[in-house]
Amino acid sequence: MSAPGGAAVAPVLASATAAVPAPALVAVGGAGGAVARHLVASAVDRAGDGFPLGTLTVNVLGSFVLGLVTFLPAGGDVSLLVGTGACGAFTTFSSFSVATVQLWDRGERARAAAFVVANTVLAGVAVGAAAALAGAG
Repeated sequence: MSAPGGAAVAPVLASATAAVPAPALVAVGGAGGAVARHLVASAVDRAGDGFPLGTLTVNVLGSFVLGLVTFLPAGGDVSLLVGTGACGAFTTFSSFSVATVQLWDRGERARAAAFVVANTVLAGVAVGAAAALAGAG
């Protein structure tokens, strides 16, 4: 089983990126992913209480999208643009690590542990959902 429309989108993107060098694909995807992460994380964190929900949100969303790119027949150029570039810049292991230590240092150890568990479990569930949606699971 394949995702509705997934098989049709990948060849179109692959042909549109065929003449672009690999480092340029990663750079363009990375620029878009970094800006998207800033916008999404800032919007989510604005309503929060100090818990790094924005970081959790981008990590889960980025894991889902990377799962789709991985499990759909996306192709090398699309994988570079969206997977390596956009998802690589959209998700953030460094912010996850810093936020965990900041929670811990503030004495919010249960929230630090919950943050680690939530990132790990929800990102895994997101990849599993993407695999199922792509018919790979």
